[in-house]
Amino acid sequence: MASHHLLSILGMNVLCFQRAPCSALKMAGFPGLFPAGVLPALLLWVSMWGSPASGFSVMGPAQPIKVSLGADATLPCQLSSEQSAAHMQIRWYRTQLSPAVLVYQDGQEQDGEQMLEYRGRTELVEDSIGRGAVALLIQHVRASDDGQYWCHFNDGHISREAVVELHVIGLGSAPHVRMMGPEDHGIQVLCSSGGWFPKPRVQWSDTAGEKLLSLSEYQTQDGDGLFHVEASLVVTDSSLGNVTCSIQNPVSGQEKASAIFLPEPFFPRTSPWKIALAGTLPVLVLLLIGISYIGWKEHKAKNGEVEKKKKASHERDKVAREKEEAHSLKRKLEEDLEQRKALYNKDWKKALIYPDWRKEQFERVLVIENHENVHQNNSDFRKEPQAVLCKEQGGGNLLKLDQKGFTKGRHYWEVDIEDTDEWTLGIYEEPTEKSELLSDLQKMKFNVLEKKGCEYRALICSRQGIFHKESLPIEKCPLKIVIFLDYEDSDISFYNMTDETHIFSFTHTNFSGSVYPYFKLKSMEFSPSA
Repeated sequence: MASHHLLSILGMNVLCFQRAPCSALKMAGFPGLFPAGVLPALLLWVSMWGSPASGFSVMGPAQPIKVSLGADATLPCQLSSEQSAAHMQIRWYRTQLSPAVLVYQDGQEQDGEQMLEYRGRTELVEDSIGRGAVALLIQHVRASDDGQYWCHFNDGHISREAVVELHVIGLGSAPHVRMMGPEDHGIQVLCSSGGWFPKPRVQWSDTAGEKLLSLSEYQTQDGDGLFHVEASLVVTDSSLGNVTCSIQNPVSGQEKASAIFLPEPFFPRTSPWKIALAGTLPVLVLLLIGISYIGWKEHKAKNGEVEKKKKASHERDKVAREKEEAHSLKRKLEEDLEQRKALYNKDWKKALIYPDWRKEQFERVLVIENHENVHQNNSDFRKEPQAVLCKEQGGGNLLKLDQKGFTKGRHYWEVDIEDTDEWTLGIYEEPTEKSELLSDLQKMKFNVLEKKGCEYRALICSRQGIFHKESLPIEKCPLKIVIFLDYEDSDISFYNMTDETHIFSFTHTNFSGSVYPYFKLKSMEFSPSA
């Protein structure tokens, strides 16, 4: 009672706050019920008392996530304060909300808004989603995956997000160092390497570890976003001996280095013996030209081989990606098919589709052409019922059952009717009660489909007359029909196996006798009295 009284008082103050200044009400003769400083606090208390706290924030890792090229990356994200995020929409995106890297809603991932480059490579790790902790798993990381990712939580009208930084590390090939020939009173040395990400740093050094300045440096990116670097150096000091080319990844600090030995005779000399050496200089020039030409040929051949390998690798990666996408699509289609089949099996009696799935609920009746040949050629004679296509029996029936008629259970059989102008297909029932007044043919009760020319109809009849008839609007002529007989449910269903569509069902037939398959290449014939 006290809380209701307090709320009524607070309601008067809220009304005062929303509709008119309290001072105006005081002037009208309504003094304030609470001091000015108390009212906001009470309003906050009422809002907290009347609805649960729904505020939250999102936290990402303080440091960037570093992952090697081709490995899997896990980007974590956490709600604060700790609470379940299972009912929320969770969206991972790059520069814009849609299309996104991954969208999670209603307890599952949504593919409709996903970026094409992330399909089949991402997954939401939701093991701890009940505590508000999720993670984005990116498989087979590429250079294009490098950068910022936004983790966005949405709960009704409230949304919060945090940024996660992903650094992709590509460690390239070992540097290839070679002499290019004389240059500016020294020897020019070239260093090249490929497969780096991000853009690497190149450093030359001598045997003592002293850094040397590059003459030039060129870096290019291939189609996969990986860097290829070429740097040149002119060495003028013949006493250095070895020079080393080091290439370092700026993110991980990892580096690869190669060294080359520079023989002193390859360096141009300035000495009093210059005239004496004038005769040998042409030889040295020719030798350097020859070495340079051979080096150039090797370089060209190696570059051609590298380009060939890159192209082959790119083709292999493309085939692998296409195969993975195809496998992913196949798995998705199989899962969708299994889900649809499970739903179908729960209520298959009401579903008038998928006759192949319906067959699993029925016992097969094998339709064969020659009953004797089956016994002769197969010592392990099948135990399933068989219907033999034979010459006409009584009433023109072409199907002869190799056992007594069906009195229970569910059975199905298929009949190839091909493109025949006139036929009758279905079942007939022989009642258990004997009547001396009627012949065997007159006692039969038929539930059949009948085709005559281009007209189709469903009949419930006997030789004396028709009890029920119904015209059927069949557009595509069936070449094969499957008949499903459910004795206990008194259901007879016909399906066109040419396009797997439902044709007709007899659902109000009450069986009391033995049921047999019926098929003839004529329409039904009735006695003159009918």
